Amino acid sequence: MTRATTGAAPANGTASPGSRTDCVRALNDAMRRGAGGRWMITAGVEALGAARVAEAVAAVRRFDGFDADNDPYGERDFGAFALGGERLFWKIDAYDRSLRAGSPDPADPAVTVRVLTIMLAGEY
Repeated sequence: MTRATTGAAPANGTASPGSRTDCVRALNDAMRRGAGGRWMITAGVEALGAARVAEAVAAVRRFDGFDADNDPYGERDFGAFALGGERLFWKIDAYDRSLRAGSPDPADPAVTVRVLTIMLAGEY
């Protein structure tokens, strides 16, 4: 994977147990729209060229096609779309601050780094 970028995480704080999913959803939405986290693209997406990569990033940022099939936990961490005859996926993963393991609490931006990866469906 290539092209990582970083930014500041939203200052939402830790969620109460009753609103944990709401908090994770809000953090994922904010990250997808450009606030915080790291963006990665796979070699297959990079091979589509700079113009297509820019289109793919724009498509991810405006994605709102969430439903029970692609978002069963309500966290808005996955999407699929078509671009120039290709089927692409994007996925947000929540890691610990060292990027070595999963986050101990994806609802807490103080202990979480979100990584969004855009890939060709065939690379999944």
